[in-house]
Amino acid sequence: QVQLVESGGGLVQAGGSLRLSCAASGRTFSTAIMSWFRQAPGKEREFVAGIQWSVLSATYADFVKGRFTISRDSAKNMVYLQMNSLKPEDTAVYYCAAKLPDTRAWSRPGNYDYWGQGTQVTVSS
Repeated sequence: QVQLVESGGGLVQAGGSLRLSCAASGRTFSTAIMSWFRQAPGKEREFVAGIQWSVLSATYADFVKGRFTISRDSAKNMVYLQMNSLKPEDTAVYYCAAKLPDTRAWSRPGNYDYWGQGTQVTVSS
């Protein structure tokens, strides 16, 4: 089992920044795919960014490219999402998720094996 715990959410004004953290514990996979998703009220959960634990390759949704950066600290079993230039439309619950490094697409929530409880991000205009 893998446990994921998110933190760092909050209320911020448009144009501001937040850094989300995801602490991974339990059975951790050295080659797992770690990703951030978000879900706004009344909308489906959507992929934000993902990174493979063992390498530095990352992928982003088009709507966050240039604004968000995903990173990981292997020594601390942490994954981060640095969010800059936040917009009101970024308001959502943000989730950390993990999946095995198989052929399943990174962007589909149903392909992930483990989820955190989520952290609320609210961006005011």
